[in-house]
Amino acid sequence: MSNAIVGLAVGMALGFAGYFGGFTAFLLVAALGAVGFVVGRLAEGDLDWSQFARPGQGRAPQDRPTTRTRTTQRSRLK
Repeated sequence: MSNAIVGLAVGMALGFAGYFGGFTAFLLVAALGAVGFVVGRLAEGDLDWSQFARPGQGRAPQDRPTTRTRTTQRSRLK
């Protein structure tokens, strides 16, 4: 199925939910659609769960920003 057909189907589903169920139903359908999208991508192997579990841990050490520690006057005097 092409992306245009999938987008059309999602748009129609959201439109029907908004028309017949109101704004709350529209938000519920949109949220469940987003959850279904993420679960589908995880099932296909396109996403790695560790990207969501621990942000920043999946990057290589050279990609992580370095933090500088402040030096106190005591450590400068020693």
